Amino acid sequence: MELTPLTAISPIDGRYREQVSPLAPYFSEWGLIHYRVRVEIAYFLFLADQKLFVLPAAVRKHLQQMEANFGPAEAAAIKDIERTTRHDVKAVEYFLKEELKKAGGERLQEWIHFGLTSQDINHTAVPMSWQAALTEVYIPAMNQLQKLMLQQARKWKDVPMLAKTHGQPASPTRLGKEWKVFHERISTQLHLLTSLPHTGKFGGATGNFNAHQVSFPEKNWPRLADKFVQRLGLTRQQFTTQIEHYDLLAAHLDTIKRINTILIDFNRDCWTYISMEYFRQQTKAGEVGSSAMPHKVNPIDFENAEGNLGIANALLEHLSSKLPVSRLQRDLTDSTVLRNIGVPLAHSLLAIQSMMKGMNKLLLNREKIEYDLNQNWAVVAEAIQTILRREQYAGAYEALKELTRGKEGITQKTLHTFIKRLPVKAGVKKELLSITPMNYTGVNPSF
Repeated sequence: MELTPLTAISPIDGRYREQVSPLAPYFSEWGLIHYRVRVEIAYFLFLADQKLFVLPAAVRKHLQQMEANFGPAEAAAIKDIERTTRHDVKAVEYFLKEELKKAGGERLQEWIHFGLTSQDINHTAVPMSWQAALTEVYIPAMNQLQKLMLQQARKWKDVPMLAKTHGQPASPTRLGKEWKVFHERISTQLHLLTSLPHTGKFGGATGNFNAHQVSFPEKNWPRLADKFVQRLGLTRQQFTTQIEHYDLLAAHLDTIKRINTILIDFNRDCWTYISMEYFRQQTKAGEVGSSAMPHKVNPIDFENAEGNLGIANALLEHLSSKLPVSRLQRDLTDSTVLRNIGVPLAHSLLAIQSMMKGMNKLLLNREKIEYDLNQNWAVVAEAIQTILRREQYAGAYEALKELTRGKEGITQKTLHTFIKRLPVKAGVKKELLSITPMNYTGVNPSF
């Protein structure tokens, strides 16, 4: 059966292919092969720059142009070689040797992949693609989400709203401030994510430069490897086995998982506000909310986002806990797992897109918000008892507890009758009588 969006097993490459296609250059098989080719060519040119051999300008130009124009056809040629080698990185090596022949550099073939293990290539290629995907796709998407969140926070900055703690009415807040809570949480985690280094492994079969050292003992291979890996935009791990230890990659994955957890929290809050009718949702002609109930306008964007974030976090958890564990100098379990590194990022990207779609549909229902405030005058009991304590009124908390706790029908009249009977100064009574659920919202910070 031909692979199409309709026949793909994974919804990432099927139903959602269009939305996540910006990640294909980094995490598809073609993308991985391309990054391997980039590393192999960069290393070959680096050895030439270190005067280990003389590289004709024409050969250098051919390799650079081939790498710049590398596409699916070239990747397919490498896959054809792999059918014989049964080794993906060796197939890249043989492909590049053939390219050297085309450019008249046949005598230089053995400098391709000189002294390396396949993991020197994989564990610089994958960190490069990961860094690029974060920088060019994921972080810009998060920045757009952050921008929308901040815009809405500012738009609703002065909208008083009943807070709920333990699902029960609590001291009022402002809607915009509740948006800013999530904006700040995400900002903190994004700062952590962008401050984490991107590291790669480059040190030969077991991390000791054995083949390099025996061939050119006069060279300082750790220093040269540092220099080469820095050219790739990475930091070299100094002490490794055959593979990188993945500790910093795990930190990246765990940070994205924390971001996703925050986003799940936000999506559930939005879903709940919609169910409380604090928001209505814009409708679009032709859309259907239910196959049976014509009236339905479901919060599907927030539900879709929550589901994708859950899948992403399950995969991120496995990746971050599995990758740093490898038997002795290495086993192969990391290889197949690492190929899935783009999948949780794709689900995260889908969630971000769904969230923004849902957020842009939100229509503030001031009437319902104000109604709930007016139905919950008991929430200003905190304000009254605190001012009374300031005035050294004995048993202030207990008096308000007796008046309000577990009682139904607490209204403005209930509280005002209580206040007017208090043995306090007239100025204090006036202060207490001015407090309402609509204005008892605390500090209104600028943002």
